[in-house]
Amino acid sequence: MTIVYAIIILLILIFVHETGHLLSAKLMKVKVNEFALGMGPKLFGFVRGETQYSFRAIPVGGYCAMEGADEDSDDPRAFNNKSAKARAFILFAGSLMNILLAVVLLWLMIFSIGVPTRVVGEVEMAAPAYVDGLRDGDEIIAINGVEVNEWAEISPLLRAVAEAEGAGGAGSDGGASSGAGVPVTLRVLRDGTEVTISTRLFEDDRGAFRLGISPAYARTAEHFFKSFGYGVRATVSMGQMMYKVLGDLVTGQAGMDQLTGPVGIVVVVGDAARHGFIFIVQLTALISLNLGIVNLLPFPALDGGRLIFLLIRKVTGKKITNEIEGRVHLIGIIALFAFMAIITFQDIDRFFLGG
Repeated sequence: MTIVYAIIILLILIFVHETGHLLSAKLMKVKVNEFALGMGPKLFGFVRGETQYSFRAIPVGGYCAMEGADEDSDDPRAFNNKSAKARAFILFAGSLMNILLAVVLLWLMIFSIGVPTRVVGEVEMAAPAYVDGLRDGDEIIAINGVEVNEWAEISPLLRAVAEAEGAGGAGSDGGASSGAGVPVTLRVLRDGTEVTISTRLFEDDRGAFRLGISPAYARTAEHFFKSFGYGVRATVSMGQMMYKVLGDLVTGQAGMDQLTGPVGIVVVVGDAARHGFIFIVQLTALISLNLGIVNLLPFPALDGGRLIFLLIRKVTGKKITNEIEGRVHLIGIIALFAFMAIITFQDIDRFFLGG
C-alpha cells in the first residue's frame, strides 16, 4: 500500500501543477493540444473541445502540450505568439498551484488539529506558575502589561521578558526544571473575572526560560479562517527552510545526502502512513511546496529555466529561436534524468542496503 499511497500523492501533485498550466493557458487564449497525466503509452483519454485529455501508462510525470511551446508555430493562438507577460504567467502558474495546494493542505490540517488559543490547556504541576496559582482553563490576556491577542504572541513576549532580565532565550511551552527564576506578571481571565498572577520563568535543560504551559485548541468557524493564517506562516517557514538547503547545496555546506528521490519518497510516505492520515497530509504539503519551488529554479527544462529563456529572448529579440531553446531544454532533461538516477541509487543504498 505504501507504493500506492506514494503514486497517488505524486499524481495529485502533478495533476495540480499541470492544471495550473492548463487553466492559465486557456485564460490567455493559448491552444492546448494535450493534457496528460503520466508518461509513456496512452491508456485511455477523451477529447473535449480542441484538447486531448489522456492518462498514460507510467504514473510519474505529466504535461500540458501547448501549440508553439517547443516549436515555432504560425497559429495566432500559439504559445510562442503570445506576449512575454502571458507566457510568464502560464509558466509560473504550475508552481503557483503547488504552493497554493501546500497552503490549503496545511490550513485544513491545522484546523483539524485545532488552532491554539490564549486559554491554557495544561499547566505542569512542577512549574512555578502552577505553584503561584495559574490553572488549566485560565485565559492569558496580558504579560507584564503587554496585551496578548493569540497564543503565538506568548513565546516572543516571554523571550523579551527573559532578555530584559539578562537571562537569554525563552519559550512558551514545555516544563521548567532548574535555574535562576525570571519574574513575570500574568493577567488572566478566570470564569469571567480578571486575575493577576506574579510568578517566575524557569530555565529548562536547553537554556530556555518557560512557564511550563501548553495551549487549549479550538475548531470553531472563527478558528477555521484564523487557521488559514497559520497555514500561510507554516508554508512560508517550510519554503525558507527549503531555500536554505538549496543555498547550502550551492555553497557546498550540504551534500547530496540531504536530498531524496522517488524511492526515498516511498519510504517517507510509508513512515507517515504508519503515524496516521494527518502526517500524510503534512508530507503531501511539503512535497507539493518542494515541487513548486524546485520547478522555479533557473535550470533548463524546468519552468524556471523557461522563464529565464523568456527574459533572455525578450532582451535579445529573435536571436534565440524555439529550436535553440528546445535543444538546451533537451540537454536539461537528460541532466535531470541523470541526476534523478544518482539520487535513486543513493536512496536504495541508504534505505535498503544500509549505506
